[in-house]
Amino acid sequence: MSTPQTWLTQEAADRLQAELATLESSGRRDVTAKIEAARAEGDLKENGGYHAARDEQGKMEARIRQLKQILENAHIGTPPASEDGVVGAGMVVTARIAGDEMKFLLGSREITSDEYDVYSEKSPLGSAVMGAKIGETVSYTAPSGKAISVEIVEARFI
Repeated sequence: MSTPQTWLTQEAADRLQAELATLESSGRRDVTAKIEAARAEGDLKENGGYHAARDEQGKMEARIRQLKQILENAHIGTPPASEDGVVGAGMVVTARIAGDEMKFLLGSREITSDEYDVYSEKSPLGSAVMGAKIGETVSYTAPSGKAISVEIVEARFI
């Protein structure tokens, strides 16, 4: 099974690039300064400030790796038009779940939207609806273990 492609809007890609640039420059400088200041206090075994700064450094480096991976592998722009009525990444999906209609944007969790909740195509809901056609009912297993049915009402690019 192939990995779904991640699409980012230009705005989201620019935001992630800016975050990466900040973390790689001033972020690293700031954490290094915290580590050096804490190291100057003496005994590192019982130095809470030193250990907190090292933890912060580890989390920041993990975020830098994550951002690089996202930006290296993401497709930026508008996803190609899918076959008629087939749900794909970058689409606003209207679905009926337990009798209630909901609209959500299917895309990377790095995308932000004031108008729609964003679900990754790798999430349980996203995986279930990817490739489904309008009118089709699919199901997925919620983290609680409950099977949830989803009817695709509409799918369109924003």
